[in-house]
Amino acid sequence: MYINNSNITLPEDPNTIVWKYLDLSKFLDMLLSRQLFMSRSDKFEDQYEGTFSEPTFEEIKKIAANNPKFLDYYKSHREKVVISSWHINEYESFAMWQIFTQNTEGLAIQTTIGKLKEALYPEKKVEQYIGEVKYIDYKKEYIPFDDTFFPFLFKRKSFQYEREVRIISDVTSNNLKIDNGLKIDVDLSLLIEKIYIHPKSENWYKNLVIELVKKLGYDITIEKSDLESDILI
Repeated sequence: MYINNSNITLPEDPNTIVWKYLDLSKFLDMLLSRQLFMSRSDKFEDQYEGTFSEPTFEEIKKIAANNPKFLDYYKSHREKVVISSWHINEYESFAMWQIFTQNTEGLAIQTTIGKLKEALYPEKKVEQYIGEVKYIDYKKEYIPFDDTFFPFLFKRKSFQYEREVRIISDVTSNNLKIDNGLKIDVDLSLLIEKIYIHPKSENWYKNLVIELVKKLGYDITIEKSDLESDILI
């Protein structure tokens, strides 16, 4: 179950398709633990993650002139926010396969916004929010800072291809020490609608994934990527 926040926007249609591209080891860890890994926000490759655009930062600096702790809070806050990223797309994305799977042994989880919401259990430790990322010009556009989640729902325009939806949790009030991330309980039978195997993978690999999923007690539809269909000529 996710917590609704009227300031956080999402596509209205619950049947909007979303994807998560990952390697086999992370996928198996998810199945074995029955949990979803959320990465600490300052561990992402994008160094701007959870930071502010220039117009917003100028405003924050004025406030911080009389209250230095105000700026320190935003700097340290990134260590207390964890994120699980998903990609909105009706179809598979060739770019996502290339960027988020390191070799031909990658997988893609397909689900919907509605199922993503339903699959989250109420967490005793942390609350979860789901929001769509907005892509802006960090030199010109303003990011509101009246909500501590806002910096994590904006990215630079150069990342527009990600079309990202995020599950976000803030563990500040829970006194949790986060190293690389945090695992949260999820209903995987609800979460995973279908699994797609990397388009460049061999048939033996697809059969291995099918066997592993079955032995772990899951009934999940597994398909070879549509990007590797037979050429008609």
